[in-house]
Amino acid sequence: MTKSPDFSALIGSRICHDLVSPIGAIGNGVELMQMDGAVQGPELTLIAESVANASARIRFFRIAFGASGGQRVSRSEVLAVLSDLTQGARIRIDWTSAADLARSEARLAFLAIQCFETVMPYGGTLTVAQSGDGWDITGRSGRFRVDEDLWAYLALTGAQTDISPAHVQFALLPLGVADLQRRLTSERTETEIRLRF
Repeated sequence: MTKSPDFSALIGSRICHDLVSPIGAIGNGVELMQMDGAVQGPELTLIAESVANASARIRFFRIAFGASGGQRVSRSEVLAVLSDLTQGARIRIDWTSAADLARSEARLAFLAIQCFETVMPYGGTLTVAQSGDGWDITGRSGRFRVDEDLWAYLALTGAQTDISPAHVQFALLPLGVADLQRRLTSERTETEIRLRF
């Protein structure tokens, strides 16, 4: 029996694919307006920053939520996405991986990054390192905000509650780890949270 397609991942890929071009076109239009000099001011700057942020988010979502298939993603593409995503953000991401990754590997790391974004609203440093055939991801911050119900998904403990769209990464990460026949472990202290898979 063949495995049925992951329709939600295919839908995610399709949405991201269809949005990248128009957002890129808006960005190009704003750039032309800035070069022309006819329109200047904080309004145009705000539009340019918003378009850049939307473009970075869509590229990130495409890897995190899109279909991985047998595709690969280059380290340079990952670094470009993360650089654009963290422009002006409170979290700094240090990424270490092979030069070329299976998209399924990058997908898991990106889902983990989203989990850390949720628990690190006050900022900090996130170290994402590929070690052997797995990942070691550590968030360091002076202050975390951990929702124990969400963390139960990662810890695979107790009854799991309904999950909102904003937190779907907490449910998808353990499923993706299980698909690769790995084990997800977590450790927490007051200033550090670590995930390994």
